[in-house]
Amino acid sequence: MSNADLAEAVGMSASALWRRVRALEDAGVIERYGAVVNPAAMGLDFHAIVHVHLTRHDPDKLSDFIRAVNLNPLVQECYATTGQADYHLRVLAPDLEAYNRFLEEFLFRLPAVASAQTNVVLRTLKRDEPVLP
Repeated sequence: MSNADLAEAVGMSASALWRRVRALEDAGVIERYGAVVNPAAMGLDFHAIVHVHLTRHDPDKLSDFIRAVNLNPLVQECYATTGQADYHLRVLAPDLEAYNRFLEEFLFRLPAVASAQTNVVLRTLKRDEPVLP
């Protein structure tokens, strides 16, 4: 949506809206802009949540794990959490074979990883909702 269209929709002048949006960007409220894409339309038909258990929390191994996960394009999101697993990854891959390669050639080769449990996503019920104040 253009700045002018958004300004009209919320009843503000374009310049006032631009200043407000710029202030939200500067404050870190708006982190980035992007398109919401359909993974299946991009050939990414396999969707999994991976619960990763670490061997131990060695700082160097942990740094290597975090760096590797951030660089891997199949990992869409990564969360450090409480509970049984140390990390939860949301992974998109073209198919089961590609996901298996992800496990064998990437995840299980990281020294910090002790084990992983995969939950295959059967269908998505809710995704990419905006954050509301």
